[in-house]
Amino acid sequence: MIIGIPKEIKTLENRVSMTPGAVETLVRHGHTVLVQSGAGIGSGLSDAEYAAAGAKMVGAAEAWSAEMVIKVKEPMAAEYRFLRSDLLLFTYLHLAADEAQTKALLASGTTGVAYETVQLPDRSLPLLLPMSEVAGRMAPQVGAHALEKSQGGRGMLLGGVPGVAPANVAIIGGGVVGTNAAKIAVGLGARVTVFDVNHARMQYLDDIFSSRIVTMTSSDPNLRAAVREADLVIGAVLVPGAKAPHLVTREMIGTMREGAVIVDVAVDQGGCVETIHATTHDNPTYVVDGVVHYGVANMPGAVPRTSTFALVNQTLPYALRLADKGLDALRADNALALGLNTCQGQLTCPAVGEALSIPAITPAQALA
Repeated sequence: MIIGIPKEIKTLENRVSMTPGAVETLVRHGHTVLVQSGAGIGSGLSDAEYAAAGAKMVGAAEAWSAEMVIKVKEPMAAEYRFLRSDLLLFTYLHLAADEAQTKALLASGTTGVAYETVQLPDRSLPLLLPMSEVAGRMAPQVGAHALEKSQGGRGMLLGGVPGVAPANVAIIGGGVVGTNAAKIAVGLGARVTVFDVNHARMQYLDDIFSSRIVTMTSSDPNLRAAVREADLVIGAVLVPGAKAPHLVTREMIGTMREGAVIVDVAVDQGGCVETIHATTHDNPTYVVDGVVHYGVANMPGAVPRTSTFALVNQTLPYALRLADKGLDALRADNALALGLNTCQGQLTCPAVGEALSIPAITPAQALA
């Protein structure tokens, strides 16, 4: 198969979808790999390294002309012209919060396999996992920075100092993002409360963190009280493939202290905070009702060296299956089949269909 690796063009997105080592593996399997010149520069990977691994260095149009294109982020509007009916696209798509992209993929007939909806029998999301770990660990870090007075925050040190209380951090969601956020927030010395609806998950978090965090059931009264007292709220809610529910309402935001901070990691799925909207690394925050909102939709792009290698560790085995077998790889692997979001003009992720009010069929129906 001919595989294309374009350079990411989302604002300050410096990750790349395949490392030179991954390219070498694909070439050993008999595939031709077209890498856009400069695609790996942001992650510290040179064109010479890709060429030495067996890649052909090309321009953007030629990279997109491949049979399968592997990316990190969803196609931007400027890339819609490259979409076509004989293209297999393997990347993060996050369609539930992006009607324009969804319609472009459907209109072009592109077969889109989304990293974020590949799901194992135990309901884990192996291709979302590494970036959730990165974003979770970044959330207290960027939140601590936003709490600085010069950034519009309350002027608080997350961990406090002897004689001065630390910040209160409320983490909404105890999954991969929330757990990793709690690790860093606890390490920085904050008072941390994690909210979840799954009692077994709260038992697990209570066991691993012991008395260093508080776990609470995610309910409107509990969230309302916690948000009011929080210095930093981290949104870590995920419903696979679907738009995130607004658990933190505009009314709750109005009760927060001036200069408090919200970091909504769920923003690429629409966000779990009613007042959040997507921002970029060059303009990451804005203020609503005196509360600083951080809504960068590609947080791991700020640490591309770490993120690229973490992502490729997980995506390469799946990319190999798709390259070796094409759509038959989806038919043979139900976990990978769940990643199918669009196929020959049909929406194949019911959760996205529900979010956007577009008729959808299941991946199994599309592949039958």
